[in-house]
Amino acid sequence: MTGAEIIINCLLEQGVDTVFGYPGGTILNVYDALYKSGRIHHYLTAHEQGAAHAADGYARATGKVGVCFATSGPGATNLVTGIATAYMDSSPVVAITCNVAGNLLGRDSFQEVDITGITMPITKHNYIVPNVNKLADIIREAFYIANSGRKGPVLIDIPKDVTAAECDYTPVAPRAYTATANVTDAEIEKAAKLINSAERPFIVSGGGVIASGAEEEIKKLAQKLDCPVACTFMGIGSYDTTAPEYTGMIGMHGTKASNIGVNTSDVLIAVGVRFSDRVISDASKFAKGAKIIHIDIDPAEISKNVKCAMSLTGDAKVALEKLLPHLHQKKSDEWLNHIESLKKEFPKMDLSPSAPINPEYILEKLNEVTRGDAIIVTEVGQHQMWAGQFCTFKKPRTFLSSGGLGTMGFGTGAAMGAQVGMPNKRVISIAGDGCFRMNCNELCTIQHYNIPVIIIVMNNGTLGMVRQWQTFFYGGRYSETTLDRGPDFKKLAEAYFVDGYSVYTKADFDDAIKSALSKNAPAVIDAHIDTDEFVLPMVSPGKPISDILTENVKKAKK
Repeated sequence: MTGAEIIINCLLEQGVDTVFGYPGGTILNVYDALYKSGRIHHYLTAHEQGAAHAADGYARATGKVGVCFATSGPGATNLVTGIATAYMDSSPVVAITCNVAGNLLGRDSFQEVDITGITMPITKHNYIVPNVNKLADIIREAFYIANSGRKGPVLIDIPKDVTAAECDYTPVAPRAYTATANVTDAEIEKAAKLINSAERPFIVSGGGVIASGAEEEIKKLAQKLDCPVACTFMGIGSYDTTAPEYTGMIGMHGTKASNIGVNTSDVLIAVGVRFSDRVISDASKFAKGAKIIHIDIDPAEISKNVKCAMSLTGDAKVALEKLLPHLHQKKSDEWLNHIESLKKEFPKMDLSPSAPINPEYILEKLNEVTRGDAIIVTEVGQHQMWAGQFCTFKKPRTFLSSGGLGTMGFGTGAAMGAQVGMPNKRVISIAGDGCFRMNCNELCTIQHYNIPVIIIVMNNGTLGMVRQWQTFFYGGRYSETTLDRGPDFKKLAEAYFVDGYSVYTKADFDDAIKSALSKNAPAVIDAHIDTDEFVLPMVSPGKPISDILTENVKKAKK
């Protein structure tokens, strides 16, 4: 069997039925084997970056490993941003690239690039396959690494001559992964003692809860402690956002209830979080009155950004299963009433019938028409934060966004992958006009395969989040953030044979979203909103998360 045939058969071994990619000279043997097999559905994207984001979105929505293909040189380097995005958000992706033949490596050959060297800092592991005899075992190991422990992307670079070489192939069942938490009884007892002594306990649920499938354990923890729960941005969906104890996001654009609540708690249980700068801001003043118990699968994250009183290192679900029987049932009416009073101070946009269309209206209407049952994918910027604030999420893996890297252009590709992976769910991508421009070429992919993604563009004619910072911190000097240029997104969609809608009023949006949802087809809704509609609350960079801005300074001056 040739190396190319081994690749396809190893993918089938791992349960892969979907690949996103773009062919080229060095990977032709693989694409020929793919064609001959006919057992894997390949989606030809408009750009390799779209393939990487699609594989990532597929992985986040399904919990399975996403797979993408690319040829050597620029094909491989076009994957880099997508791989880095997956790495920062711990998403399991296997990227398979092919390189020039082994005898041409290191000679500056046509379309040769050291992709393993380039991606070393942004992959969990990567390989260059030395010969065909190693190929099958490397692919198997790559899948295991990608989807075990703290998940992440793995890249396999295969010289073209290896894909043509022949060797024996014996199928092997996928290696099973058993989640563990290497915690002692003494550690469990210490953590339980701290939690049981708490008068103002607070839970922060992060992306690790979703990765481990620990959402039920988090719910049981909150019920037992009778305490408030906040989510990090990547943790959105790990806890029902309609639950009375849910306080919203924590961090730079977190709610008062979350930010002040955490900073006034006496015991903080942080599960599956990495305490990024957007969560903690001024680390020296973060939850200073609280004893922090950090539960995370990655020992490198423990006390890295925030000093914790103690930690439980391991899979969140397993760790919580061990901890829960040792906790006492609490009743925290006074504490919860205090948190509830903070919720009422959340700044709202004008939703009166006479008010212009605004982001909160769009997202509340989206909640209404989807009943909170859609998968929401976002690009990066103001619209991303608004989605985190206003959209309803009752289940995990229903909110997909680029958190750690903040990748503009992520949304369209990720939405494609999510929709392919979850064909029975409705997938809606929330974009800004700046972000959508970056990868709108993937409309051709969406149309060709009839991937029924609905893309809502919050079109404010500017790079909104950057403009917001220019307003607050740069004296209103709007340097290169005004997007007074095309295209007309409705016409662009129609040029790709996709339904397009231009929206200027609430009634326009109501009609457009109703029409789009009535069809099993892709659509683009271009929703024009106020340039100076800002994301609030907001914490200034470097300030404590309890130091919260709640007023749009530009509108306040009018």
